[in-house]
Amino acid sequence: MESTPMPADITIGDKYTPAMAITEQAAADTYFEQCVAHGMTCFGQSREDAEKIERDNLGYFAGYYDHATRERVERLFKCAHPIFGAIAEKGPPSAEEALQKGIERGQAARNRSTR
Repeated sequence: MESTPMPADITIGDKYTPAMAITEQAAADTYFEQCVAHGMTCFGQSREDAEKIERDNLGYFAGYYDHATRERVERLFKCAHPIFGAIAEKGPPSAEEALQKGIERGQAARNRSTR
């Protein structure tokens, strides 16, 4: 995979969609480095913070894909969905679990905004 810097104004979709198609560890490592460099350069993040943010974002974004893609992305990028955890450990969430997590997060956000 080509190692060119990401544009400062890249969209979330343009940044993470290519990662969903990666199937080789070397390509994932290269792409992850590009993502981390983007966070460090464009947002002033430390390497440690950029790595954590990128892993959370990759795990979250993969949650919009089929289970096989999510599992592969989590494995290759050493990440997990930040709400549901790793699919290899917990399996995919049920519709009920996803709804309940959404309700809980919505209530927590509402409670924070009324303080």
